[in-house]
Amino acid sequence: MSVVALEIGGAYIKGCVLGPDGVLRDRERWFSRPERGPDAVLETVLECAAALARRSGAVAAGIVVPGVVDDASGSAVRAGALGWRGVPVRGWVSEHLELPVAFGHDVRAGGLAEARLGAGRGSRNFLFVSVGTGIGAAWVLDGRVEPGSRGGGGEIGHLVVRPGGEPCHCGGRGCLETVASSPAISHRYARLTRWRGVGAGELYHRADAGDAVAGAVCAEAVEALAATLATAVTVYAPELLVIGGELGDAGRGRLAPLREALARRLTFQAVPEIVPAAFGDRSGCVGAALLAQELGSGGAAA
Repeated sequence: MSVVALEIGGAYIKGCVLGPDGVLRDRERWFSRPERGPDAVLETVLECAAALARRSGAVAAGIVVPGVVDDASGSAVRAGALGWRGVPVRGWVSEHLELPVAFGHDVRAGGLAEARLGAGRGSRNFLFVSVGTGIGAAWVLDGRVEPGSRGGGGEIGHLVVRPGGEPCHCGGRGCLETVASSPAISHRYARLTRWRGVGAGELYHRADAGDAVAGAVCAEAVEALAATLATAVTVYAPELLVIGGELGDAGRGRLAPLREALARRLTFQAVPEIVPAAFGDRSGCVGAALLAQELGSGGAAA
């Protein structure tokens, strides 16, 4: 039977249906618009989930969110990009849909999808790194995604790379997300050029086409990301880095500068292969569908 999945992000709510044949279908994308307030975002999530469920005849749903999550209780402990604190997401969605709901973290779900079906298949030890509205990582070891204590692992976007720098929604300053996330590079480009509304995807394209300002903005983001990943490589020694989110969606050519910047920072450490995620910026949504599929078949949701 079919299952529905939603990945809730600071910019978009991504939805999909996974059929009984394992084929993804009925993909959707809606604006999150968190500036409306946390309750309004949750209401949109419920409406989107219900619309997908009605069309698909789903037997279960999967919901994944950013930030710190409590898988056991099904709650978003802290999702700063959405303004959520202690929101019992699984319970409310399950009640609204009258379906069993699997719940988890967006980046860890993305790591699960890439491990089972995507770019991480066959790799014993890899890091899945999502670079989009937020920046997070999931460590996958022998096919299992490690959540960290209290569901707080992988928040590399909140490692400080610019002490005393731009304020971050987490309460800190100079976090990696303030330099290398999609909104950060778009805002910096707008400040330098007065071009408003240029998204990360278009910015990558402009950089590749020779736009000097776009190139400088992207280069600064790559250097900050490479410095953070150098620390992660030193700690985890992964054989592979799978890059998802909008950066991964931009393709292998956009990852070449990251590979070079990372290699310059490593000395004794083995330089891992860097590849784009097979599911681009939808890895988390696919992972949510896999969690829902396990639930629908009677398995335990991860």
